Amino acid sequence: MKIFTSNQIRGIDQYTIEHEPIRSIDLMERAAKALARAIGEMWSAHTPMVTFAGPGNNGGDALAVSRLLAEQGYQVSVYLFNINQKLSDDCATNKQRILESKRVKLFTEITQEFDPPSLGADTVVIDGLFGSGLTKPLTGGFASLVKYINQSAAKVVSIDLPSGLMTEDNTYNVRANIIKAHATLTLQHKKLSFLFQENQQFIGKLKVLDIRLSAEGIERTCAQYSILEENEMRSLLMPRDPFSHKGTMGNALIVAGSFGMAGAAIMAAKACYRAGAGKVTVHTPRKNNSIIQTAVPEVVVNLDHEETCVGTAIATEDFDALAIGPGLGQVENTAIAMISQIRRATCPVVADADALNMLASHRAWMQQLPKGIILTPHPKEFDRMNGTPCADSYERLSKARNMAEHLEAYIILKGHYSALCMPDGRVMFNPTGNAGMATAGSGDVLTGIITGLLARGYRQAEACMLGMYLHGLAGDIAAKDLGEESLVATDIIRYLPKAFERLKD
Repeated sequence: MKIFTSNQIRGIDQYTIEHEPIRSIDLMERAAKALARAIGEMWSAHTPMVTFAGPGNNGGDALAVSRLLAEQGYQVSVYLFNINQKLSDDCATNKQRILESKRVKLFTEITQEFDPPSLGADTVVIDGLFGSGLTKPLTGGFASLVKYINQSAAKVVSIDLPSGLMTEDNTYNVRANIIKAHATLTLQHKKLSFLFQENQQFIGKLKVLDIRLSAEGIERTCAQYSILEENEMRSLLMPRDPFSHKGTMGNALIVAGSFGMAGAAIMAAKACYRAGAGKVTVHTPRKNNSIIQTAVPEVVVNLDHEETCVGTAIATEDFDALAIGPGLGQVENTAIAMISQIRRATCPVVADADALNMLASHRAWMQQLPKGIILTPHPKEFDRMNGTPCADSYERLSKARNMAEHLEAYIILKGHYSALCMPDGRVMFNPTGNAGMATAGSGDVLTGIITGLLARGYRQAEACMLGMYLHGLAGDIAAKDLGEESLVATDIIRYLPKAFERLKD
């Protein structure tokens, strides 16, 4: 599913108008019908509605929705803000339609002073002040109106976006001047800003409404951002040859687990096997030998000369994929061994956890990373790699995208919508996963899954996309059975076979 910028959204609207063909006012009416239907499903006709409409096309949508709801028996009071005496053409048309219908309970056009109505707990506010065209923070009277609405007891439903929230970048927005919606009814596609944690307080329950924009226009518009879809992931699955054996299913090396952190190596190794690898070797300190041999009898253990930490790199010519970092620790001789291991790798590399922290402590080493390396930081790990904290998720994503292009690497920013930043500048968001996966070891499991897929022969982009999706899907299936509160990382491994089966259905 593509995610479009505000400019691209306008372009697709225009393409639909020109090629369907359909008049812009009729396309607005089509959207309004979908919006009115969705609002009608949430609140009965006994619910008083108060609409705040801006002067642009978002306001036009709000006026059309108000008229349609009034025709269905809703008591709707409408306030149209026309401070500059300039309405968009379609907004002006819908203003005239409201006046002609005479079904709206109250219609007030504000050109100067505004005395706000009382907003009780039984009231629903239809927010149609500003939509995807907004490019700067709200100020003045509109900022005061937003604060008034937010401080009221009324429920708020926003059309397309909560007013004050911009479609992409809200780094320098004034968050006190953004509507806090209880529900957002967005048109055709999710917006980029919906995928960031700090914006969830404004969006409420999100529903995407299909208003039948041109499929050809959508297909022709290239998007830098997209959300992974199940059918796309299903098409990536490689069949298992009936005549295959462990030697043909991939040989993975996992460098992990300082003493006391052997569990990280164990989880990565188990996940690697569950992802289909034929053989997994764990390079780890000597004191972890019996722990790992007992916990994962399928694993080949390659012991470092050090007792409690990894201090040497090993040859990788016999391996099809390398993972390094889970539970590795950050002592200096381990750091030197880590960069040496990555530099001498002759296979695809996944760097996670302590490997990332050690790179952050030796940032000059970043330039020595091989092309195509996969880095899997959580937000704080990325900020350390970047060298400075990021103000918000959009800034972090932008810097991760730039870093991926500069290093020619694949960077997975982990989170609710994990984002895969590709070397070509594209970003893929993962829709699977849940809050129950916010538990120690989940990242080690992801590393193991991606490494197993690489060993199987998936290319880096495919392994990252499929790995993220399967990881979250296994967590979703586990949470359905066990509940989010009780989920632990090993449950994700345990439910990974069901995630594969779900994709194969």
